[in-house]
Amino acid sequence: MSSSVGLMIVGDEILSGKRHDRHFSAIIDKLRQRGMELAWAHIAGDDEDAIARVFADARQRGEVVLSCGGIGATPDDRTRQAAARAYGVPIVRHAQAEALILAEYGEQAVPNRVLMAEFPQGAALIPNPVNRVAGFSIGQLYCVPGFPEMAWPMLDWVLDGPLSAMHRSEPPREYRLRALGARGEGDLLPLMEAVLAAFPGVKLSSLPSRGDGTRPRHIEFGIRGPQADAAAAFSWFRDQLARRPDVQIEDLQSR
Repeated sequence: MSSSVGLMIVGDEILSGKRHDRHFSAIIDKLRQRGMELAWAHIAGDDEDAIARVFADARQRGEVVLSCGGIGATPDDRTRQAAARAYGVPIVRHAQAEALILAEYGEQAVPNRVLMAEFPQGAALIPNPVNRVAGFSIGQLYCVPGFPEMAWPMLDWVLDGPLSAMHRSEPPREYRLRALGARGEGDLLPLMEAVLAAFPGVKLSSLPSRGDGTRPRHIEFGIRGPQADAAAAFSWFRDQLARRPDVQIEDLQSR
């Protein structure tokens, strides 16, 4: 199983600003609680072609994808169709999913609510504790509704069930500092390249600032990775920076 997790958020209402996304920060937090990280996120409208491309590309890379939204029964809900296209299978009625909907809604389930029991062929169910209208998974793609009150407990089930092998007891750690007086990122580029070459298991981020009335121009650096690797890389990077007469170092809280 891939160690890379991506997030797809689906809905025209997000792109138009009618609704504000709540999934991104919540899912980052859920992953962090399990020692996991988000590798990428993509927001798409209700566009089957666009959604299918993202799913297909992630499948080709062998990545896990958590997808929120677009699995209702209305014509604008196209996530299930996009998933079927990405995996090259037809849409079929899932008998167990249909039985759950019928048990929840009775006669009111027909003819429209039962459409939410149609999934890509071979899909497995993701249980919905709110109203028993299941989500689905196929391969390493996990699709849940856009409503947070349903999506989040369903994703907890996914993370603690099918994806439990991805949990890490020691989450990644980021060590941070602020380099005051640094003239620009270009001036420190060789040092940034050197730390990444010497410690290939870490990631480096840099955020330059022109400064203000309380602080001169500076660059905030972060080095992130497995705790031992990140600590060693940060110590080396900090020592190299400290040798520069034009730079003052302000240590920031690690996270």
